[in-house]
Amino acid sequence: MKRTFTALLALFAVVALVRAEDKVPLQLELPKPLFAGTPRPIQIPNLEPPLVGKRPDFMVPAGTALLSKGKPVTGSDTLPTIGELSFVTDGDKSGIDGTIVELGPTPQWVQIDLGAPAKLAAIVIWHFHSQARVYHGVIVQASDDPAFKKGVVTLFNNDDDNSCGLGKGTDKAYIETNAGKIVDGKGTTARYVRLYSNGNTSDELNHYCEVEVFGQPAK
Repeated sequence: MKRTFTALLALFAVVALVRAEDKVPLQLELPKPLFAGTPRPIQIPNLEPPLVGKRPDFMVPAGTALLSKGKPVTGSDTLPTIGELSFVTDGDKSGIDGTIVELGPTPQWVQIDLGAPAKLAAIVIWHFHSQARVYHGVIVQASDDPAFKKGVVTLFNNDDDNSCGLGKGTDKAYIETNAGKIVDGKGTTARYVRLYSNGNTSDELNHYCEVEVFGQPAK
């Protein structure tokens, strides 16, 4: 009996090691910081502490790849005030003039078509990050339905007053930086990723520098 128990413990240890080895740090190419001067303090409820120093590694399954670069983007605002919807997946997350798409006020969304169902590992968002600001009503959803009427999975929701009308969220608001915001894909299988926002602490508009979707083709 004792020998059997020891063998079981050894088996569990091997399984845990294999699972750990199957996970690797998400590799991101970060743009240069654009902050100039002293950021003004932001005081809103449910705000996570500012990132200090290097962000801890976000672990993803081995074989995870960038799936979204160059993929088609649609949106609720078909005539952006500045830029083009294609900027969302063009690979330029620098945040300098000419790299940002600006959508109008009120809740707006952008949607990425990955071209085929994929198992999502992470979605990384860069809103306007050249000054400290917080975007309201940030929601990330995934679905195989381009109309997002069925099979919708919500991966992130910090809309604490339900201003976007998709339900009150419990995730924390966050200050934009060049590091972007990593949202856990939770292994969700979906072809489309849709992202909402509802203005920010500086103005009523909605901005994107880049969104990167990481995962693997669904089997």
